[in-house]
Amino acid sequence: MNDSKKTAGPERTGPGGGVEGKRHTVLNRAWETGPCPLGTNGTCCRACAMGPCRVVESGKGTKVGVCGATPDTIAARNVCRMIAVGVAAHSDHAREVTQALCAVARGEAPGLEIRDGEKLRRLAGTLGLADADKSLGELAAEVGARLLNEFGRQDGELVFAALAPAKRLERWRRLRAVPRGIDREVVETLHRTHMGVDQDTSSLVAQGTRTALADGWGGSMIAAEVQDVLFGTPYPVRSRVDLGVLKADQVNIVVHGHEPLLPEALVRAAREPELVARAGQMGASGINVVEMRCTADELLMHHGVPVAGHFLQQEFALTTGAVELMLVDIQCVMQGLVAMAACFHTHLVTTSEKARIKGVHHAEFSPATALDAARGLVKLAVDNFPRRRTVNIPAKAVDVVAGFGYESIGYVLGGRFRGSVRVLNENIINGWVRGVTAVVGCINPRAGAGKNHGVLVRELIANDVLVLVTGCAAIACAREGLLLPAAAATAGPGLREVCVALGIPPVLHCGSCVDNSRILKVAAQMVREGGLGEDLSDLPVVSCAPEWMSEKAVTIGQYFVGSGIPVGLGVYFPGVDSHKFTDHMLAGLERDYGAAWFYEPDPQAMARKVLERIDAKRRALGIEGQRERVLYDMEMRRRLDV
Repeated sequence: MNDSKKTAGPERTGPGGGVEGKRHTVLNRAWETGPCPLGTNGTCCRACAMGPCRVVESGKGTKVGVCGATPDTIAARNVCRMIAVGVAAHSDHAREVTQALCAVARGEAPGLEIRDGEKLRRLAGTLGLADADKSLGELAAEVGARLLNEFGRQDGELVFAALAPAKRLERWRRLRAVPRGIDREVVETLHRTHMGVDQDTSSLVAQGTRTALADGWGGSMIAAEVQDVLFGTPYPVRSRVDLGVLKADQVNIVVHGHEPLLPEALVRAAREPELVARAGQMGASGINVVEMRCTADELLMHHGVPVAGHFLQQEFALTTGAVELMLVDIQCVMQGLVAMAACFHTHLVTTSEKARIKGVHHAEFSPATALDAARGLVKLAVDNFPRRRTVNIPAKAVDVVAGFGYESIGYVLGGRFRGSVRVLNENIINGWVRGVTAVVGCINPRAGAGKNHGVLVRELIANDVLVLVTGCAAIACAREGLLLPAAAATAGPGLREVCVALGIPPVLHCGSCVDNSRILKVAAQMVREGGLGEDLSDLPVVSCAPEWMSEKAVTIGQYFVGSGIPVGLGVYFPGVDSHKFTDHMLAGLERDYGAAWFYEPDPQAMARKVLERIDAKRRALGIEGQRERVLYDMEMRRRLDV
């Protein structure tokens, strides 16, 4: 048998001394396993047992499925199902943290507490709940019950939809796009995409958009708000990122996933004197808890906990030989971790009943048992320390400044008493800041493996675009050194001056995937501040996901588009073999929502397309070009309405 293909790729000397270990890394699997030709075009239908049917448009005419389904119908169904899965993932996360808030209110969650009572009271006000003469526990119970109702409600409008600008809410109502209930929209989308139900592209996409909005202005926003109540509203914090945060002389615990409830208790347990003393008895100088993936973004935002890496680095963390315990919960956890852990001494443990892996030890977690469970897991890691063999930790670890949530962005722009986005709006209007771009989404081994983010973001900040980053995109940019105030030296002259004056990086870390909802709130505040139009679609703001991988990324993109913010997609565009569907997504949505998707796999070309859209918005607002700065005297300042 000719094995030339298998020897032409990357060297296969395995970590831990074997060939097999290297073969189990994500980069090798991506190289060995090509994309499925039946799925990448987006017009492969698996909705019933008469198929699967792969239909394409060609010069010989359009093929249809056995039932007669066209490429447009199939592509729309497939994308809508991706949206529904993404909403379900984010919203289930939100449900968990909301139930945890209720448990805290009942006194049934030792190890968890209300860290930001002021945020809780503001949230109660948003929900229309009176907070006079109520304890934080009483108020938390009411807020939790009110938010849980958002999942199961059957009619009306999600309460957070009212946070959108008035013009946007009016547009949604006209289009019947305001989500009624989070779970209802997911169920209806899955029903509509069943064989023989909704067979109209625009109708399917309209429901997909309403479902996506149930995430951006529902599930994800609930998760972000409640996590701030439980863990503290984030403010700028310094930390470090990359595999170099692992410590050769300490017990290393890596927490990987998306739900920050157990990690919060774990960080507390790892500091308890009894467990620290036990680590010393095992020969370690301490206990080092680090995070990966979106759990990393959350604990980095709230507590400055070091980040070991992004999605693609989860297996490579184990190859250091220095990880005593890796805990995984939900979303983006590779099954390849099982084979990799077997090459080393690492204990791999699942903690969510929704996400078990065959052959992996499972430690059930609930808010009621969080602290005891955390203590047991830390002890498991400590007792595993003597089983180490060869340790090889990369020296690289990069400094990072994170913690730019909705409140903290206002704080750094206006201070404690005048916190607002006014400074941002003024600098966009005068041209020193060209616009804002949200760079979000995943790391894809088939599309740059994180490098595309650096190329794209460097080009944007060099052209005076302020960049907001979340999720794995944020960690990729952190590894490039872009999340530091010193990175302003590589920005354009206008953005550089603004960043230096404020002491902020040109790239702001805004949190995990669910924290994209924070960007929506910032954009809505920009509209309310004035001077940049009356709707989100008027703003010189663009979003893009250059290396998307997860269905959640499609959901995020669709709720940005539905909110009026254009979205660029790299890697590939789902449904590309359906011309009418693609035209609808890339242009037709503009008529309804004031925004649409665009596709560009090359990061530099994507940057040019982002700049084109920002400049078009500036022209429409009449603010193209730069204006001369004015030095205000005291009389001019007194006239300011601040």
